Amino acid sequence: MNIAITDADGLRLLQLGGTPWCQGAMRLDAPDQLELEYAVHMFGWLLFHDVDRLEGKRLVTLGLGAGSLTRFAHRVLGMPSVAVEIDADVIDACRTHFLLPPDGDGLRVVHADARDFVRQARNRRRFDVLQVDAYDAWVDRPVLDTEAFHRDCRACLREGGTVAVNLIGHALDLQASVARIRAGLQPGTVWQFPPVDGGNVVVIAHCGDTPGEDVLAARAATIERRWGLAASEWLAMARRSPGALQANG
Repeated sequence: MNIAITDADGLRLLQLGGTPWCQGAMRLDAPDQLELEYAVHMFGWLLFHDVDRLEGKRLVTLGLGAGSLTRFAHRVLGMPSVAVEIDADVIDACRTHFLLPPDGDGLRVVHADARDFVRQARNRRRFDVLQVDAYDAWVDRPVLDTEAFHRDCRACLREGGTVAVNLIGHALDLQASVARIRAGLQPGTVWQFPPVDGGNVVVIAHCGDTPGEDVLAARAATIERRWGLAASEWLAMARRSPGALQANG
């Protein structure tokens, strides 16, 4: 697939197949920063986990893009991280142009179809966090958007695991996609963030008990202080989201 990499206004952008869709962005003087707003929302799962024990958690990102989600989890949060990407050229671009570190020291990039990866028996009950961000060049709809796929994701989670899903596309049926997430994952809590300027809607599905309001508020304060992410705003958004902070049912 044709890959275009351009630098403008201090940003490096990744585009695929000659389409205008931006598949990822990196700020050249702050490469580990989360530049796109939806990418920040993808880390809403942090509120469901003990942020002082992230080094003991395992995270996998399905769809590499420009590597922003993986770089942040590995380099900033210090988490053991796996990224799964179907296109070898995208992996090469991330290594050569987007400062994705080589495998090792808790990081591994797998060249594979994410659908096959989550079906593998060796990945059952293996991960604490899944980040689903897989799109083709045309971005008509999410490429991983079936109830069966989400069931396989659920099987990959350890107890109390969380899934973050980026939803966008010309032909996206948001309500239907969220319904498939609920049916496949059977989460205890679902947060649906409002769309960002680019149209992305991030859904956080937590498959465990929901922390109390005091715990969420304390974690939000820690996340803001430690990593500069607007976690208190996430809570405000979540409270306005369908099914937020309550059991899925």
